[in-house]
This record gives sequence, structure tokens and C-alpha cells, in this order.
Amino acid sequence: MIYYKLGSSELTVSEIAFGAMSLGDSFRQNKRLLHQAYDRGINFFDTADLYQQGENERTLGRALKGMRQRLVLATKVGNEWAPDGLSWTWNPRKAYIKKAVHASLRRLQTDYIDLYQLHGGTLEDPIDETIEAFEELKQAGHIRYYGISSIRPNVIREWVKRAHLTSVMMQYSLLDRRPEETCLDLLSQANIAVFVRGALAKGLLVDKEPRAYLDHTAAEVAKAQAAISHISSDARTPAQTALQFCVAQDAVTAIAAGASTLEQLRANASASDCEPLTADELGFLREEVRSGVYEKFR
Repeated sequence: MIYYKLGSSELTVSEIAFGAMSLGDSFRQNKRLLHQAYDRGINFFDTADLYQQGENERTLGRALKGMRQRLVLATKVGNEWAPDGLSWTWNPRKAYIKKAVHASLRRLQTDYIDLYQLHGGTLEDPIDETIEAFEELKQAGHIRYYGISSIRPNVIREWVKRAHLTSVMMQYSLLDRRPEETCLDLLSQANIAVFVRGALAKGLLVDKEPRAYLDHTAAEVAKAQAAISHISSDARTPAQTALQFCVAQDAVTAIAAGASTLEQLRANASASDCEPLTADELGFLREEVRSGVYEKFR
């Protein structure tokens, strides 16, 4: 496993992180997966208070108890559940964030969160107020660093200007190369880590039946699958090739890869040890699969 500093922080994280959103309902199976992830070199675990109405955080807290000092825990805030638990609303206000963090700390069974991320964001948000909340939580020792999870270039630019961001979590894959337009260079120049999600495009780059995805037709998705398969081998599976495509970008520090089986986990974790894609392989993939641009949120 390869490890990097996360942006300008003092956090050292595994190149492949565990995306806990993929966990199921069996605590026993979840605990086994999480411990296997750690045994395979993964020290970076990402969750959110939204997932399973907080149960996802509880699972990590219970399963990883006693290992806290060896791990980097990331969670997210900003989506407030309605009292009936049937829906949620967006709430980036300072008062809510400072309340929500304590609930996350209890569920995670920890005194501090390594990376606290705003789970979305718009230009209509009270951005300075949200930043103030994060800075106060840092000063109080409840969080060590903060970031945002966003695909919106206009929001990302505002946060880069105003905040001391450590990372931006964003969707990026061979089938979603929109971040290449402006975001990756912007974040790289600012020494802000890109934390990738969706690297396998919901499995469409690996083994799912081709279907339309974003602005790609089913035929274009099939072409992307074929391109990935063409440069894969016994030593590097299609899934590992898709992950290697993402980490080939200088701005990308880590990928949140979900796993619901030990086989998926092994494949994800070992992707970090595979041979990197060559310049010719990267060029081939980029020629075979067109890039896109953000039509909204520019």
C-alpha cells in the first residue's frame, strides 16, 4: 500500500481508502471487512452521518474500537434528518454543524474526527459561517482538519479562496472526467488533496451491463469497458486499471473504494501495489473515452 500526506495536513493516508457507504446490515460481516481492510494496509476510513441515519458511523465506531490511534477517520455533515427519519434537508448553518459533530463523535466512539467534510454545498450557503464553524471545531480539538465533498466548480472555487481546506472529495473516473477541466489543476496548485469517489462509475467500468451514464451513451460506456479490458491483464484487473487511472492524476491523493465482499476488498487494496499505467496506456484511455465539462455550477 502507498501512503501520502493529505494535502497540507499532517495526516498520512493510504492511497486506497475504505468507503463505508458500501457496508451492509450484518455487523459481524462489516467488522470482518473493516479489519481485513486494515490488515491489507488501509488506514483511511470514510463515512457520513447521513448514511443509514448514523448507523454507518456507529458500525465504524464499534468495529474499530481500540484501533483509533492507527486510523484516519473521515465523516461528513450538512444533511439533517427530519424527525420522522423519512427525509433530510440541507443545513450548513454553524449551529447545526456544531451540534451534529457531537453526535458523530459519540457514534464513532472517539474524541476527535481527523477529517470533517461538508457533505455538499451551494453558492447560496452562508459559506463564511460554515467555515467559522469548522475553524472553531478545530480550535476546540473536536476535528483536526476539514474539507468539502462537492462536484461544483463554482462552489469549490469559493471554498479554495476563503477556507483552509485540506481536501475536496469529488466524483472522478474514466467515465466522468469533468474534474480535469479546471478543478484538478486548481486544487493541485493550492495543495488541496483530491479524494476521489465513484472511480468505478457504479461498476460500469468493470462488470455491469453497459447503460447510459451522465452524458455517455450505452455504446460509449461499452467502449470504455473495452478500453479498460484491453490494457488489463492477469497482473492488473479491470477494476484495478480503473483505480490506477484515477491515481495517475497528480492532484489525486486517495480513492474511497467501497467493498461488500472480501474479494472486492482484496482487489481494491491491491490496486495500490499494481504497476502504474504507462503514458501510452493513459493516452489510449483518454483517446477512447471522451472527456466532458460541467454544464452547470460553472
